[in-house]
Amino acid sequence: MSSWNKKREIMQRYDVTADIYEMRYAEEQKMKIETALKEIKVKRHCAILDVGCGTGILFNYVADKAEKVVGLDVSRKTLLKAKQRTKNFGNIHLVLADADNMPIRECAFDYIFGITLLQNMPKPNETLKEINRVTKENAKIVVTGMKKAFNLKEFKKLLSDAALNIVAFKNGNLKCYVAVCVKL
Repeated sequence: MSSWNKKREIMQRYDVTADIYEMRYAEEQKMKIETALKEIKVKRHCAILDVGCGTGILFNYVADKAEKVVGLDVSRKTLLKAKQRTKNFGNIHLVLADADNMPIRECAFDYIFGITLLQNMPKPNETLKEINRVTKENAKIVVTGMKKAFNLKEFKKLLSDAALNIVAFKNGNLKCYVAVCVKL
């Protein structure tokens, strides 16, 4: 299957499940986010990018601290759900775009989150390369990798090959590995 066909399939799947996404996955997503946020201190007046933001679950955790939060997703219907969350905040902006070709300038963000993203991408190494492009120097990058999609060695190698230095790694009771990284 071509990269674009896989992306289209993922987009359609999330469009179809947008209305029930949180009922199915909110608790697991919250656990991943809370695990990551225990490892980093989000500084005030920062810029945060949530790549593959889905319905915007992360927003409730970081929007009150950030100057700007950008949620990017390829699924129009999950972004419509995310838009409902933005009503409580004036600093959240939503972008309908592909994570491998983000319409964002270089070195724009202090924190980047890619929760439940990489296993959906046809070439996760390309996705990480694009994330690196929009990341400021010494920024924190939080990514997860589904254990059923990556074994531990593969996931760590993927991050290393993307010039990411793992500063915290959690492998506990979650269905995902949670890595906090900095760009080398």
